[in-house]
Amino acid sequence: MHRFPPKQQAQIASEVIEYVVARGGPATVVLVNGSGGPIEGWYKIFAPLAGFATVFAYNRPGVGGSSRPVVPQTGSHMVASLRAVLLAASLPPPYVLVGHSLGGLIVNLFARLHPSETTAVVLIEASSPSDVATLRRYENAPQRALAFLVERIAPPHPNAETRHAETSASELQAAPAFPPVPLTVITGGKPAMAWATADKAIALRAEHQKELASLSPLSKHVIAARSAHFPQFTEPELVIDAVREAVNPAMHATREDARA
Repeated sequence: MHRFPPKQQAQIASEVIEYVVARGGPATVVLVNGSGGPIEGWYKIFAPLAGFATVFAYNRPGVGGSSRPVVPQTGSHMVASLRAVLLAASLPPPYVLVGHSLGGLIVNLFARLHPSETTAVVLIEASSPSDVATLRRYENAPQRALAFLVERIAPPHPNAETRHAETSASELQAAPAFPPVPLTVITGGKPAMAWATADKAIALRAEHQKELASLSPLSKHVIAARSAHFPQFTEPELVIDAVREAVNPAMHATREDARA
């Protein structure tokens, strides 16, 4: 496994946030994991990205060496916390924001609240506010039983981000429009746990991915044909190429010219 730079910590209000930085280029790429995902979840793409950009990754409260969540981990709180730790790490904006799963919801909200700090966005199998609002309706009996078992055996912390996903989705829906910045949406071509998921839920999530890809006039929807929910594991080169394109202003201009 790739060896990451030494982990550092920042005191952000009442929470301690653990992070790593590799300073490899003028553009700053910010990696935002899905729920419960650690820094190490980027091990296949971190070093290659650092070959052409400065790369930041972090553990949100409750993960790794970060403190437990002291306050409810809503979208707005997580955006504010991320901005604060970036400044503590001496990484001023603007940023190329890369979000996986629930991390995609966070960077989606970040870009809307702070468009002047956002150069480009890459969403990897990202959660949509529509996912949070509708997909639970189509959970089958085994999925509900598993959720009940997890709740009984290892219940999430009351302030955990999964406890406040609906609030985060509502905040996103109430936020300003997504800015007209380059946006790449990467969707796995093999729906995760399709054998145990209702056809309606699979179809709805596919529609939600298309909705994400329509947020910007400078958007691109990429299907990671060999991947399910973790293209950064199964097709890392595809993800690296998407971030490289987001970092490269010349590629941005080419995309914009093609849409003119």
